[in-house]
Amino acid sequence: MPVFYHKTPKTFHLCNDVVSYLMTVLPNGQMGHLYFGKRIHDKEDFSYLLELASRPMSSWVFDDSNFFSLEHIKQEYGLYGTTDFRHPAVEILQKNGSRISDFVYKSHEIQSGKPVLEGLPATYTEHEDEACTLSLHLADPLTHVELVLRYTIFSQGGILTRSACFTNQGTDSVHLDRAMSLCLDLPDASYEWIQFSGAWARERHPKVRRLEQGITAVDSLRGHSSHNHNPFFVLKRPTADETQGEVMGFSLIYSGNFLAQAQVDTYDTTRVLLGIHPDGFSWKLEPGTSFQTPEAVMVYSDQGLGGMSRTFHGLYQKRLARGYWRDRERPILINNWEATYFDFTLDGLLSLAEKARESGVELFVLDDGWFGQRTDERAGLGDWTPNQRRLPGGITELARRIEALGLKFGLWFEPEMVNHNSDLYRAHPDWILHTPGRHDSHGRFQYVLDFSRPEVVEHIYRQMEKLLKEAAISYVKWDMNRSITECYSAALPADRQGEVFHRYILGVYDLYERLTGAFPHVLFESCASGGGRFDPGLLYYAPQGWTSDDTDAVERLKIQYGTSFCYPVSSMGSHVSVVPNHQVFRNTPLHTRANVAYFGTFGYELDLNRLTLQEQEMVKAQIAFMKRYRRLIQFGRFYRLSSPFTDSDAAWMCVSEDSRQAIVGWYRILNSANAPYSRIRLQGLNPDLCYHISEDGKPRKETCCGDELMYLGLLTSDVSAGMWPDGHERPVCDFDSRIFILEAE
Repeated sequence: MPVFYHKTPKTFHLCNDVVSYLMTVLPNGQMGHLYFGKRIHDKEDFSYLLELASRPMSSWVFDDSNFFSLEHIKQEYGLYGTTDFRHPAVEILQKNGSRISDFVYKSHEIQSGKPVLEGLPATYTEHEDEACTLSLHLADPLTHVELVLRYTIFSQGGILTRSACFTNQGTDSVHLDRAMSLCLDLPDASYEWIQFSGAWARERHPKVRRLEQGITAVDSLRGHSSHNHNPFFVLKRPTADETQGEVMGFSLIYSGNFLAQAQVDTYDTTRVLLGIHPDGFSWKLEPGTSFQTPEAVMVYSDQGLGGMSRTFHGLYQKRLARGYWRDRERPILINNWEATYFDFTLDGLLSLAEKARESGVELFVLDDGWFGQRTDERAGLGDWTPNQRRLPGGITELARRIEALGLKFGLWFEPEMVNHNSDLYRAHPDWILHTPGRHDSHGRFQYVLDFSRPEVVEHIYRQMEKLLKEAAISYVKWDMNRSITECYSAALPADRQGEVFHRYILGVYDLYERLTGAFPHVLFESCASGGGRFDPGLLYYAPQGWTSDDTDAVERLKIQYGTSFCYPVSSMGSHVSVVPNHQVFRNTPLHTRANVAYFGTFGYELDLNRLTLQEQEMVKAQIAFMKRYRRLIQFGRFYRLSSPFTDSDAAWMCVSEDSRQAIVGWYRILNSANAPYSRIRLQGLNPDLCYHISEDGKPRKETCCGDELMYLGLLTSDVSAGMWPDGHERPVCDFDSRIFILEAE
């Protein structure tokens, strides 16, 4: 049993082979934190870890003691106002105007497995022995609000999940104004903070800085997790790197407004908070009702950033993503968007599909412009009925003809949005989020449907359900192209307007749940103007997401590198697009565009008919290569070898579970004259096996053992110098790349 309870000191110890988590009931009945880190042996008494101090200007809980101040005690769910002056995990506005709470321990339960979070995405188990869950039952004796802190420790890896559930057992309504999913007090501040930030077309770039006294934080108030900051961050010891050292990763399984924060006090204690952003949030908790926070995931690793990442990859790939496509190789697709944008015809689409079939593509995806009066971005959103003038016979006929070619058919939707110029808006102008008496802002001439209202979700569901039933649709690209403004619901009273942001996301989850339940074999891919909602919440419903609207190979090196710190390769939508690139207007070689896109779900976003005959043959070879190696790439162990942010060459690799096969991507960002010798130290190989190496399909002369490749490195000097393994010259240019295949003897 990985959860131990020691009754006399009232101490809890959650542990497995990697990690330990210790907490205790404090003398005032609240929960105190003792330790989170590398596994330690269990014993009866850890009470000495509770550190107390008498410090000037402190306030004290007990009348007869000046040693017990919550300001200087590490807690499990910190409360502001009763001697603790740090930012709290919870804030409850009560009938008399007070915001003071006092949650004291009442009981606990330990159970095998992991309970479901109703209405919310969360990690799960398939067998009870995969995890153990501790539920701490706390209560405020004055307000009669009960709090359940839930901790799940997985049996494998340094993984713990946390959430909180509030139930009002009193007679008066209260307002929950802050309810974090995770609060963790660490005993020191010797950490570097890594966040993953950017903007449209440059998402999830790692940003590193030392923690200092004060607050370090990222957040989103955009109504979605956003391009700007991902709901994931890392604390690592300053000496930790990719392969060694202590690292803690924190991830929120949520798609709406969030706050991720580390507060270092002037005694160098660090308080970590992660959860729904309290700004704009207020949940009316009526008597007899409950509120469940989203789930937060903590991962501890003493094997560096790479060890942490691979732990997240395995968890999110196998115990967050669900359904038919979870473990299956993803189909190679072509999307017509950058080939045609809105300017397409039925014959043009079929011509593109025919060329895609000849090239080996498996799935044809029709993007925006097929519905309502949609010929540009100003009309049609909300009217999910096929435009018969553009597509005679509608989607059903197009899907039939695509399937007759031997391809599967996929379709783009943006179900959360509406244009003013639409039948839906004309019929229900009150169905958008808008503030009475205020101007309605637009984004891309579209407005946000009020998904906090069940009738709105139901209306959209019925339209999508009809299409998915009538047409042979195997894939859905679910887009979302603007942030929420004027967040107000006409369906809720004034004292519930603080619930709209969260209820909106619950509506999104509800629509996803209904559609994936009704059509379990359809592959859903999430999208939000690229990577604007690339988060674990959506990974629960859609096993892959469009990583970024930026398809430039060099920019994608950065985006996919940063994304890989938390998210598995199988979740990253990655396509080869036309040059000059439509986002940065850069020209990159076709082979490099593919060599980057291989490390994801893989597809094309261009008009194959406009390629030269030589390029078309290259595409056929690329698709054949991906079909051969996609299971290794999408489900192997991923290792970052060199960074596109700091190194002249970037590199990464995927290794099979048995370490007998590996694939390495090497990328020259900018060429250099008279370059020095170079090599890449590989990872994850079996040191006792010998590997045959091929470079872009050409066998190299040498056979190297795993220890040599990991400790000495794979020589790439001939690559930099412009030589093939057989000694013949080949051109080297900016944005060059190579793929190495390693096969064990």
